Amino acid sequence: MSSGIFRYRRPPSASLRQESQRSQERQEQEERNVNYLWDSLQPRQTARRDDRDLRKRKQKLGLPEENLLYFLERYSPVLKSGQRELLRIVRNLAQYFYPQRQTKMMNEGCACFVHYHILNSLHKKGLLNDGAMLEILHSHTNVIMQPDYDDPRFSGINPYALGFSMMQDIKRICLDPSDEDRAWFPEIAGAQDWRNVLKDAWANYRDESFIQQFLSPTLMRHFRMFALSDHEKDRFYQVSHIHNQSGFEEIREMLARSYDVSVADPDIQITDVDLLGDRRLKLQYTKRNGIPLDAKTRDMTLLHLQRLWGYEVILDETNAT
Repeated sequence: MSSGIFRYRRPPSASLRQESQRSQERQEQEERNVNYLWDSLQPRQTARRDDRDLRKRKQKLGLPEENLLYFLERYSPVLKSGQRELLRIVRNLAQYFYPQRQTKMMNEGCACFVHYHILNSLHKKGLLNDGAMLEILHSHTNVIMQPDYDDPRFSGINPYALGFSMMQDIKRICLDPSDEDRAWFPEIAGAQDWRNVLKDAWANYRDESFIQQFLSPTLMRHFRMFALSDHEKDRFYQVSHIHNQSGFEEIREMLARSYDVSVADPDIQITDVDLLGDRRLKLQYTKRNGIPLDAKTRDMTLLHLQRLWGYEVILDETNAT
């Protein structure tokens, strides 16, 4: 599903029937334009002619294409109409949930924060007794618990814990800021109007930008955050930054980048295919920070792609420039 998303342009609005009709018309026109006898008499073509034909072919197919499912749905030589419809359903679902993947930490944090705030307000007014409140706090604490990095249960930063803590911290900064808070957040420190600050954040930020804008040194110290330097040529991990004055900005930037879905998902694009030739589908994976694809998952995915495409599928790996 992560390879069935339009990240940088709007999805096409045409229906599957319209897309199929357009694809069939293009295919028929291309077949009429091909002169097989001329190709057999002149097998040797200049590199300039090859480059021109390659550019023309890529332009017609809209290559490179990052949405693999969309391309298979439109151009696969072997899929039936019902199978194309299944691909269309899967990629539409993926497109729908893509914004939610970008705001997972904020969604979970917002739910915990609002739930916690409302129930505490009800308890203060006497509408919830102490027994009910203790049960609620027990469940709430389990949800936002953050294991230490050396805890067997550790699997990264708990999005519930980080989201809830950041929103509680924004409230604190608005109501009772320290001098450090005033230096880092001059626009909201002491503003008192924490509700509208949070509403603005919920409406206009996603996970990585929310962290970049609102993660405070106080919270980095509370979570005991540190950053690891992981380079292929190094024999060991190195702690590059800790939660001190010189490390706050780097830790915040690195943490924000880890929540960027476009960076977390592998950059795989379809770069070329000759529908009137060998029909070999060529993919290109662009490494980020020199990180290769997992070999087992890569091979299984290529086999699945080959079954959907019906012909050979090859993958080249290149380093990001």
